[in-house]
Amino acid sequence: MSLFSKKEFIELFKGKEAKVQAFRIELIKELQKMDVAQIELNKVEASHKNIFVSGWRPFIGWVCGSALAYHFIFRDLAQWGLNALGLQLNPLPVIELGQLISILLAMLGMSGYRTYEKIKKVN
Repeated sequence: MSLFSKKEFIELFKGKEAKVQAFRIELIKELQKMDVAQIELNKVEASHKNIFVSGWRPFIGWVCGSALAYHFIFRDLAQWGLNALGLQLNPLPVIELGQLISILLAMLGMSGYRTYEKIKKVN
């Protein structure tokens, strides 16, 4: 059960449209300030010489790429090579691809969107 009916809720703001609009404008300004602060932080991180600060995005890309290469190429080649040498070992581990692909596609989507923004000259 709600505290207010829809009509009662709307009545709370009747005659205060200017205050509501001013609140919206201030809220948007504060959100924009947060976005600008995050952009500045991203610039500082990206320009940092230490790979552990500037390289977390490339790290995720390398992890995803390495895992895909292992799963689709190296694991099968290694298993074949071991069998060719006469070594019968347990099968090499399989990577959970569902979660990996989700991360990779999200990263590719974001980079594709950023490429689109660069083409359209959006800052």
